[in-house]
Amino acid sequence: MNKKLILIFTLISIFSCKKEPVDLIVFNSNTYTVNNDFNKAEAFAIKDGLFVAVGNNDEIKGKYESKKIVDAQNQTIVPGLIDAHCHFFRMGLQQQKVSLEDTKSYDEVLEKIVAFQKEKNTSFITGRGWDQNDWEIKEFPTKEKLDALFPETPVAVGRVDGHALLVNQAAIDLAGITKDTKVSGGEIIIKDGKMTGVLIDAAMDFIKFPSASLEEATQGLLDAQKISFSYGLTTVDDAGLDRSAIELIDSLQKENALKMRIYAMVSGDKQEQIDYYINKGIIKTEKLNVRSFKVYGDGALGSRGAAMRTSYSDRDNHFGALIYSPERYQEIAKQIAASDYQMNTHAIGDSANTWMLKTYKEVLKDAKNRRWRIEHAQIISEDDFSYFENIIPSVQPTHATSDMYWAEDRIGEKRMKGAYAFKDLLNKYGKITLGTDFPVEQVNPFLTFYAATIRKDLENYPEEGFQMENALTREETLKGMTIWAAYSNFEEEEKGSIEVGKFADFVILNQDIMQIEGEKIPKTKVIATYLNGEKVY
Repeated sequence: MNKKLILIFTLISIFSCKKEPVDLIVFNSNTYTVNNDFNKAEAFAIKDGLFVAVGNNDEIKGKYESKKIVDAQNQTIVPGLIDAHCHFFRMGLQQQKVSLEDTKSYDEVLEKIVAFQKEKNTSFITGRGWDQNDWEIKEFPTKEKLDALFPETPVAVGRVDGHALLVNQAAIDLAGITKDTKVSGGEIIIKDGKMTGVLIDAAMDFIKFPSASLEEATQGLLDAQKISFSYGLTTVDDAGLDRSAIELIDSLQKENALKMRIYAMVSGDKQEQIDYYINKGIIKTEKLNVRSFKVYGDGALGSRGAAMRTSYSDRDNHFGALIYSPERYQEIAKQIAASDYQMNTHAIGDSANTWMLKTYKEVLKDAKNRRWRIEHAQIISEDDFSYFENIIPSVQPTHATSDMYWAEDRIGEKRMKGAYAFKDLLNKYGKITLGTDFPVEQVNPFLTFYAATIRKDLENYPEEGFQMENALTREETLKGMTIWAAYSNFEEEEKGSIEVGKFADFVILNQDIMQIEGEKIPKTKVIATYLNGEKVY
């Protein structure tokens, strides 16, 4: 062989062995790709923020090279988690207010408010998180003690679900309301002819809260991002944002100060907001997607604001209420149906679900791929499950394990058969999307995973699990927190699984949630969170 041929073969050999440079290689992993076949992988390569190859160790290391290499040491990796229904911005703002979560009595609520005010000395005390169902006396509080402690400083603190508000007389006077003030879609609770200080749903709108400053709002978003990344969340569906919040989010994302991907549900409580975004059209960037409206159908079960078809079992002649008139829901739905936007409606009670499902069917006329959602879908009448053949159920599994202690007392044994019925809903639509509703529930998505699959509280109650016929499998649950959630956001082509061409969003966990014993699931910790191949936690 002459020297020229030897040189040619040598050059071919050199170039054929040359590896393709990428930005990051991850190997030695136990990766659940959540692709169509739910395949597992050992390694993957990332370039320009996207997955460019997924396979075994030899394939990836043999073809690619990178200055950044992560040896996952056989730890479990899942796609970046998506919380399909939460209140990201609200949770961030809450970090700067009095926190009343996990209080076990009204006196403890008062103690926390006093301690908060001693430290902050604010001109208007606000906060959130109390739940009378966690107290020994499971009744709404009254404002007398609050009035005595704060005779001049307005106080307004929300129930954990955001559908009831406890206020003192100073806040009432500022709002200019009385026990005779008329309320549509809510209630001013009266006892012995006097206002108790508890306002339900639409009645809360009378309270004149101070607006957050730009600095407070910005810090709130950054605080929420830090917390969310620590739990492996890379996309959040923020349910009910106004225009100013969306524009602030967009500006912070463009500055790269806010990296979290946000599916923004525009608050549908103001006609001018509906008109503005429908006229503007869908807004879509890599990190922001504005293409849906969040509408409130009714209140919450815990505060008896959920709209029921027959009276509450534990309160005679009380049915809860729709937030708006039936005609108003039809107007909203028709306007959204004529646009490219999605409608996502909060519906807890069986009456609210019936009305909204029928309204959806009427205005959509069986149109496919509109992907309209019922948020919570909490109590469904037997005849109404069939409507979900064309409507996405968007549920929050920890609501089931939070409510299971008292839900049957509220609605009775018969209605419980259609309550928290995740498997039945999945079987109708073929997909189910999962979230937390934080800060109503905890941010932790592994509590979601646990509640969906094991359906117990952290004390292993009930021993056999809560209504286990409606538990989801682990595979279904992981899909509901990733690819099905992405689908519900019209984003399944860009996220929700570890596949070539999708955003390189993934999470490294300290244990295999698909295989470990059920009681160990809540103890799962995030080792690292990556967004676009960049480590953000």
